[in-house]
Amino acid sequence: MKKFTEIRGAARIIDANINRAKEGLRVCEEIVRFILNDYKLTSEFKKIRHRLDSIIRGPYGYPVNLLTARKSLKDIGKNIYINELKRNNLEDIFFANIQRVKESIRVLEEFTKLANKALAVKFKRIRYGIYETEKKAAVKIKALRNP
Repeated sequence: MKKFTEIRGAARIIDANINRAKEGLRVCEEIVRFILNDYKLTSEFKKIRHRLDSIIRGPYGYPVNLLTARKSLKDIGKNIYINELKRNNLEDIFFANIQRVKESIRVLEEFTKLANKALAVKFKRIRYGIYETEKKAAVKIKALRNP
């Protein structure tokens, strides 16, 4: 049987990584929408974001059940800014955020294995879909730099 602190810690990790993934997806979505003016990529990022929501809602009762585990004010990592302020251009912003998304989805994949392996498989599928969407967006973003 898992300890309460382990379960609560996993819930905090899942909550934080859902938020992190959705925030990063939104930044990428805004770039492809307002800068690239790419309808198809905008739609792909939006679908991924909504898919995350639908996957997590059922088993975790998101957001209510996960919110009870959240401790934002006591988060010891909230004041660590390693490389977060290093952004020189649009490309830096996009790649920092897409990397954040991939890492967060991987964390979700790992921690949901503790309770729901089918859910972990869904996160894995999302992660591989993100790899493909990133590839398409990267080509267009780099083209802005080298027209």
